[in-house]
Amino acid sequence: MPIPPMLVDLVGNALASMDGVIFADLDACPSCGGQVIGHDMRAKRFAVMLDNGRERTIRVFVKRFYCQDCGALCYADAPFYPDTRLASPIVDLCLLLSRQMPFNQVAQHLRAMGIVVDRGTIRNYASRDFGAIPATDLFGFLLPLSLLNLATFTLDRERRPIVGAEALAACGFPPAGRASLHGRGAPEERDQRYEQEEKEERES
Repeated sequence: MPIPPMLVDLVGNALASMDGVIFADLDACPSCGGQVIGHDMRAKRFAVMLDNGRERTIRVFVKRFYCQDCGALCYADAPFYPDTRLASPIVDLCLLLSRQMPFNQVAQHLRAMGIVVDRGTIRNYASRDFGAIPATDLFGFLLPLSLLNLATFTLDRERRPIVGAEALAACGFPPAGRASLHGRGAPEERDQRYEQEEKEERES
């Protein structure tokens, strides 16, 4: 099924506009509720796009905090599911498409939309339970509201810089959902996952 050019532009502009966005808000330590102080900033892959036939990685920056009570290192609220290397709107889209077609076709459809996700990653996402994915029909395609809301948000921002908290809400992750953002596992385990992701990205 051909992808409408308007949809390709809408999605592409939304993802590209996230490049360099900073997520720096965290009210309290997610482990113990203690007071946190800023520690450093980490880059995280938001999406991989096709730009004139070449792959382009869209990265956001997520602030890391140190808890003064329990000593944990924890991350600002950001639109990522636990143990995923791409932003939640991309994961949502992969899941919706994988319910309609085989994984290799999902990868082809995503590529036609200008999004690069390999078949193995799609299969991995499809095997997990991320809960209900709100969606709507647009141009004959079922799109996750997280991606559509992000696209609408970036169109309405009138060229001003994107604020992380606003993008977070557009992706369907209010601060109250912090537990689902950071997911299971101790802060040290989450920190190790970030370290491994960063190492792999530098080597790729």
